[in-house]
Amino acid sequence: MPVSHNYKTALTLMRIPFSVYLMPIFWFALSTVSGYSVWRATAVFIILHLLVYPASNGYNSYYDRDEGSIGGLKKPPKVTRELMHLVLLFDILAVALAIMLAPLFGALVALYLLISKAYSFEGIRLKKQPILSTIVVTFFQGAFTYVMVQIGLGLSVMEVVVTPNMWYALISTLFLCGSYPLTQIYQHEEDSRRGDKTLSLLLGIRGTYIFAGLSLTLGATLLLWLYMTNDQLTSLFIFLISTAPILYFFTGWVFRALRDTREVNYENTMLMNKISSICISLAFMFIIAVRVLSV
Repeated sequence: MPVSHNYKTALTLMRIPFSVYLMPIFWFALSTVSGYSVWRATAVFIILHLLVYPASNGYNSYYDRDEGSIGGLKKPPKVTRELMHLVLLFDILAVALAIMLAPLFGALVALYLLISKAYSFEGIRLKKQPILSTIVVTFFQGAFTYVMVQIGLGLSVMEVVVTPNMWYALISTLFLCGSYPLTQIYQHEEDSRRGDKTLSLLLGIRGTYIFAGLSLTLGATLLLWLYMTNDQLTSLFIFLISTAPILYFFTGWVFRALRDTREVNYENTMLMNKISSICISLAFMFIIAVRVLSV
């Protein structure tokens, strides 16, 4: 097989379009602060969504060697050694560009990349430990990423670790607690075959839906309470209106799945991810736009 074809296949396994599902934390981090430059925000977005997340996806694919559907790919191609070449290239570019933006941001990006590799690395394999892996993934993809984005924007540590900003960071993790097990709900058979024990596998289908619903409700309730207590009623209404489609689809999916487990499939899982990521991202983008226009 030509080398060029192997690299094309490897690039597919890095699932760059799948990064859209992690956009809400970026927009959330931007929506709660002001005074940053557009060019820095753009640079942070590119580093995270075009380099960091794809590098993590590619590394996990290299060790998982999935035969069934995975996030963003219904039929993943076979893994080749070229995939690891691209992972290392993306790792180096991400850290180098992040350091140029801010040394601390570079250090946080490097730490994120190392932790993400522990998820699938054979010697550690966090995927075999459902509780620990959930804590690690939801913290680093949630609160840690929220803080990392703001450091990349140029904020100092003291500007980040204040209230209510740390409450917003906690909300990021709660949102991830809600969405993370849903990404695993259709993979029970393959995870069991491979010896992995994910949180969704531990909870079961009904338990996964209950856990996700409670986490998302808790995160949204806390966010709306913060908006209300900080006189951000416009943000509150924008969030409620923008996220209504998520509630509609999730509720319908749960009722259908409890009647027929065939509804717990790749297509519905990806649709849920797509609806939630786009709606939540739009909510925070609208909040940013309203703030900019009102200045």
